[in-house]
Amino acid sequence: MDVLLTGAFGRVGTAIIDHLAPREEYDFTYLNRSDRPEYDTFVADVSDYEAIRPAFEGTDAVIHLAGYPETDGTWEQVLDNNLVGMENVLRAARDAAVETFVFGSTNHVVGMYEVDDAPAIYEPDFDLTVDHTAPHRPDSYYGSSKCFDEDHGRFYVENFEYPERFYALRICSVRHEEYDHPYGDAERGVDRGDWERGSDEYEEMVARMKAMWQSRRDLAHMVECCLRDDSVEFDVFYGVSDNDRRWFDIDHAREVIGYDPRDNGEEWDAPPEETRGTGGGGVSR
Repeated sequence: MDVLLTGAFGRVGTAIIDHLAPREEYDFTYLNRSDRPEYDTFVADVSDYEAIRPAFEGTDAVIHLAGYPETDGTWEQVLDNNLVGMENVLRAARDAAVETFVFGSTNHVVGMYEVDDAPAIYEPDFDLTVDHTAPHRPDSYYGSSKCFDEDHGRFYVENFEYPERFYALRICSVRHEEYDHPYGDAERGVDRGDWERGSDEYEEMVARMKAMWQSRRDLAHMVECCLRDDSVEFDVFYGVSDNDRRWFDIDHAREVIGYDPRDNGEEWDAPPEETRGTGGGGVSR
């Protein structure tokens, strides 16, 4: 399968590269604004249709991650990167007869649930499940732009011949490899000097990640489930591991695309030894 990955070299893209690119059944091309000589990179900006269009020729599937990635984005920042970029990538996929479109959406399209209920929502006994039928409740211009992108994808698959299938993955908390565990955000804060290990801020970050974490291997597995599927026209799935305290539903992803995550944040009782310097702790797996 020939797969085009846009916005390839961030946290999510590198998880896909690490876990799926070595597989013989996939032939990846990377579309990115900057070059990576070690990869087969097509250098272009998704806000420029003519520049990106050649990258789509001969492609079976697109995994679209390019865009402004943070909740602090202004309207001006998300407009070209997330809205115009989405139209251009969908249009190029349509013109090149790309069958499968996997879109890196975000939990922030329903982020107001967390805003309203944090930090209590991070605790194991909090009674809330948000599933694929929940209405959009964006918490930022970034979240709102992803709402548009999901709906625009649905417009394309229901009104044009291509793409034939659209998968909106509402990704939660995927991190770079060194912080790929439920203590990752807390430990990163320690490394930056934001707080001390064991502080209230540290413990809140741990509680949040034990709910929100999607391991890199679970993220790549979910993407592969979409690439292998031929049953969906349009659907929404939450990108989160099988965490005991998650409030996002994954039963829908299990039933429709066969998502079978391997990781659960509750299985960890400390960060990995190498992130703690000297002293005890460890990982309960």
